Parts: sequence; C-alpha cells; structure tokens
Amino acid sequence: MKRSFFRRLLLATALIVSGSSLSSTTSADEGMWLYNNLPLETLEKKYGFKPTAEWADHLMKSSVRFNSGGSGSFVSSNGLVLTNHHVASDVLFKLSTANNNLLEQGFLAKTTAEELKAPDLELNQLISIEDVTDRINAVVKDGMSPADASKARQAEMSRVEKEAGDKSGLRCDIVTLYGGARYHLYSYKKYTDVRLVWAPETKSAFFGGDADNFEYPRFCLDTTILRVYENNEPAKIEHYLKVDADGAAENELVFVSGHPGRTRRIYTVDALRYQRDQRLPKTLDLLRRKEVLLQQYGFGGDEQTRRARDEMFGIQNSRKAYTGMIGGLQNPSYIESKIQYEAEMQKKIAADPKLAKYADAWKKVAEVQAKRQALSHQDVTIRSGIFGIAQELVLMAAEDQKPSEERLREYRESNRESLLQQLYSPAPMYDDLERVQLADELARLAETRGGEDPLVLAALHGKGPRERAADLIAGTKLFDVEARKAVVAAGAKGIENSTDRLIQLAKTLDSEYRRLRKLTEELDEVERQAYAQITEARFALEGTSVYPDATFTLRLAFGPVQGYHVDGESIPYTTTLGGAFEHEESHGAKDPWILPESWKKAKDKLNPKTPLNFVCTADIIGGNSGSPVVNTKGELVGIIFDGNIQSLTADFYYSDEVGRAVSVHIAGLLESLDKIYGAKFIVDQMGK
Repeated sequence: MKRSFFRRLLLATALIVSGSSLSSTTSADEGMWLYNNLPLETLEKKYGFKPTAEWADHLMKSSVRFNSGGSGSFVSSNGLVLTNHHVASDVLFKLSTANNNLLEQGFLAKTTAEELKAPDLELNQLISIEDVTDRINAVVKDGMSPADASKARQAEMSRVEKEAGDKSGLRCDIVTLYGGARYHLYSYKKYTDVRLVWAPETKSAFFGGDADNFEYPRFCLDTTILRVYENNEPAKIEHYLKVDADGAAENELVFVSGHPGRTRRIYTVDALRYQRDQRLPKTLDLLRRKEVLLQQYGFGGDEQTRRARDEMFGIQNSRKAYTGMIGGLQNPSYIESKIQYEAEMQKKIAADPKLAKYADAWKKVAEVQAKRQALSHQDVTIRSGIFGIAQELVLMAAEDQKPSEERLREYRESNRESLLQQLYSPAPMYDDLERVQLADELARLAETRGGEDPLVLAALHGKGPRERAADLIAGTKLFDVEARKAVVAAGAKGIENSTDRLIQLAKTLDSEYRRLRKLTEELDEVERQAYAQITEARFALEGTSVYPDATFTLRLAFGPVQGYHVDGESIPYTTTLGGAFEHEESHGAKDPWILPESWKKAKDKLNPKTPLNFVCTADIIGGNSGSPVVNTKGELVGIIFDGNIQSLTADFYYSDEVGRAVSVHIAGLLESLDKIYGAKFIVDQMGK
C-alpha cells in the first residue's frame, strides 16, 4: 500500500480539476492533445503528415498508465511493457530486501517462471473516450449553492461510471476537462498481474544522479521491462508497438503518447500569483524538509539508506522540478504577458453582449485564491504511509454506509477493486522509517495549526511528537495485511470499537479532515464553474481547436528531434554509449558518475557511436515518464524519461526555444540489452 511521498503528491495533483491553455496563441508544437481531438490540420499543414483514425487508435491502445504515476507501452504480443526505471522503481523497491537490492543491482528473468510479481501495481489501457458533458451538467440547476452543485455533479459522475463499468466490465473514470467545460468518460482495461522482467542497475538508469537530473546532455539507460499476465499466463496483446531499430533521427517528426500529470496553463493571473507566492513555496519547503529527514534517517546505516532510497529519489526529483516551476513564475515577463492577454480577452467580452455572462469569471477565481490561503493554515494532512492506511480504513467504513453516488469519489463502487488492491498490498513497510516520518508529520501539524490547538493536543495525547509517534507505531497492527482485511470485514462497527492507536488517531482527525475537504470541494466547484466560463468565452472568441490542461490521462504530443543553443553553446540532439564512458572519465569516475561493472565488462563489445539519449520539442510534463516516442509509422524510436532544466516551466507555459523532452534512444536500449545484459531473448520478443 505504501506509496512514496512523491507519488502521492503526483497523483493528488494529477486528479485535481484542470483546464485549457490560456496562451493567446498556441505556438510551435505546443499541446498535450486529446486522442478524440487531435490537431490534424496543424500536423498536415506543418509536417505534411495526417494521422489516420487507425494510426491513432493503435497508438492509444498500445499505451499504458501506471497507477503509481507514470506511463509505458506494450512492446510485444506476449505482454511486454516498456517504461522507465524510475517509474518502475516503486516495484523494484517493494521487491527488494536487505540482501537482494533489485533497485540498485538490477534484475533479469531468463524465463517467465523467474519473473517477479509486483505487489500492488495496476496498469490501465485506454479503450474508449465518450463525451458525457450534457448529462453531468444537466444535474446542476440554476441557483444551486456550490456545495449542492458539487454534490449533485459528483453523484451523477459516480452513477455514470458505475453504469458504464457494469455494462463493459472496464474501469470507467469521468475526467474533468477545460476547467469544467467538458466531461469525458474514459474506459480502461485493467491489468493487475504485472511482473518484473528486466531492470538495469541504478548506476546505469540514473547515471549522474541528482546532479545531472533535469540536465542535458544525459547518458542514462532509464528503462525497465515488465510483463502483464491474464489467468496466470502472459497476456495476448493485440495492440503493441513495432520497433524501429535505428531509432529517432535528427529533425524527424516524433510523437509522445503518455499521461502528463497536471498542467496549470488555464490559471488566471490571480491564481498564478497564489501559486508563485503561496502554494509552490510551501510545497518546496515541505520537500526540502522531507529530503533532510530522509538524509538523517539514512545516516543510520546501509539498510536505512536502502529503505529511504526510493522515496528520497522522488523527493529530490520533485524538489528540483518545483524549483524550476517557481523560477518560471518569478519571471516578470510571463505574468505581464498573462495580464495583457486577460485584459484583451475581457475587453472583447465587454464589447459583445452575448459574452457578458462570462465577465465575472476572473473575479470569482481571485476570490477562491484568498479562501484557499486561509484554509492552508488549517491543514490536517498526515503524510505517512501507515497512517494513510488507517485513514483509508476509517473513511471507507463510513463511506460504505452510503449509496455509491453519495460517497467521496475514491470510495465509489467503480473504484473498489483498485482501492482494495492498494490497501491489501503485501509490499514491505518499515516501522522505524514510519515512526520517523510520523513524528515529523505530527510536529508539522503542530507548526501549521499551533501547539495549543485543541486538535493538535488531541492528536499528541499529552506527548511530544517523537514519543507520540513511537506510541502510535507500537500500538498498531496495520503493518499486517490480514489485520487490515479484518478491519474492512468488521465495517463501521469494527472502526467504532477499534483499539488500534492509528485508527484512533484517524478518528480524532476525521471530522476536521471532512470539514476541510468539504470546504475545498466547494471552492473547487466555484473555480470549476469560473474556468468553464473562461473556456467557453475562449471557444467563442478563438474556436474550439485547443487542448485541455493535463489530467493524468492519455495525451498525444509531437515535435521534431532537435538540439538547441544555450549560453552560446550548441547542444547536439543525441548522446552515445561511448559518450557515457567519456562522461564518467570527465568527472573522475566519482559518485554519482560511476558506470556499473556490467558496462565496463561489455565496453569492448559496444559500438561507441550507438545513440543513447536524444531530445525533441514535444510538450511533456511529469507523468509522461515512460511514454513511448514513435515515428510517423507508429514505430517505437524512444522512451521519454526527463525534460531539461529549461522545460520545467511547462506546468504553466510551453516554450520550444531551449526546452526539450529527453528520451532513451531505442538503439541504445536494444544494444544494451543484447551486449551488456545478455538479454537478446528480450530483444527478439520486442516489436514482433
């Protein structure tokens, strides 16, 4: 069940309401496009290529989403899935032990019998998209309060999902797009039996470590291969990507099919100011705090370092990403451009009586930001894996007493199977790490709300944060999966009578958590309606050929394979296997620039000119990690694993001047599998 802090943060932000880009014009190759609204005319006019419906459908169904956060693709008829090492690191971490560290050492299954089952991984394959906007909007009546409108909308969304799921047998999720102007029903085939086939060493996948992260040139084999199973046999896959062994070439048009987590390009100036001055700095401070905490924990020894490794990577990755985001917002020219665009748009609205109903939308968004800031000082979130389980149990028992359509979204019937898979995960959890994190979270709760706040005093129960955390960890049985199942089976009565101290803490915080969540959802509804109005105004003024903000759902981006110039230096579009050895030597073969022994043993067998990494101008963001990169034939030429430092503004705006998406080149992967890892049998399965 335990997810890293980074993944919880990603998923939490990925599923919040998002909207359309509000750039005055869509520039260059900007856009994370819906598969049911691709920019066909733009592609044909600019590149002389117009994807057919069959081309798009095949690529859509060849793409997969990881419930842990990230993307991937089917690459064989017998269920092979290609993704990033850092996307699969959660699996590698959970399958590792003190004596067998797969995350650091890598893994290779030479037969299907040796493939290792992931404890709680779910992969989603998008099958269809249906516009259900009219049905969802029909339940919101004129004059409804935000609370009633939100309740009605959420109930109808739950009903639609359940009806569709019962009819199709698929996972069905309604996705809010364009800030609430559109609602689409996404239907997915789920794969819950997923097994590890191959992973390189961390020194290979993350060569250069945090120092090189979000930089370019890069020399990383950030890839991992898994396999999906059905009925205990490798799944038979109809839609999978063929491989172009030569890979991406300079100036070639390529496409990225993945699941970008969340962008905020619809945001108004007031919303951007709140992000710049309030939310993002607080999030960055929290990430720095967690990074220091895990560093201190890791000083306890090699085993503590291993236990913290996966979460540490996620936090460091997020910290660097948020630093880039804030930097983009702190550029005065960007805010000035948004101010100018909003002024021009509002002037056009004022001049057209038909658009008058949209005039107050910006004011409503501004009012919401002030209220969000006030709520942030009342936060009761406890970011702890083991406490998260306790809270899930308490919330689920109460929500199960209600009809599905009246429950909190994550406890609806259509999501039950996925919820229980996470809740019953046999993945290891470590009481010493949980104790340290819980103590820090209790201290943060006191800092946020004040040491004499009644709820803080109740949570601490007469003890300091460290002592209270030790008491809570000693007084819980929730590390045991069977104990969790027993609590679920006992239902609301079991929660009421439970003596488990973590469940008792969750009960203590429950009413305040629900109160704050209700207020937040009401603000979301006000903001949703306002952004829907802004989007409708934009549709009226500029047309409907625009893309919505990212929502951790499948999108298509595109652009040429192309280097760039920065600080007077020309940066080539690709790096090579030989360049990796040169990069190691130039840094004196010091950590983190040390290639694994497997590379050094295979050096003489490798073609040093084989491409390893490359860059393109495709519009990506967090969540795109692991996305397949394909050519106009729909053939696999690379795998997205990063963006360069100049691309980190992409949450808020896109620029292809120096911003680039960074990929593993398929030629480098194939040669590495064959000559470094002795896995030609995997190569022989790929794209066949």
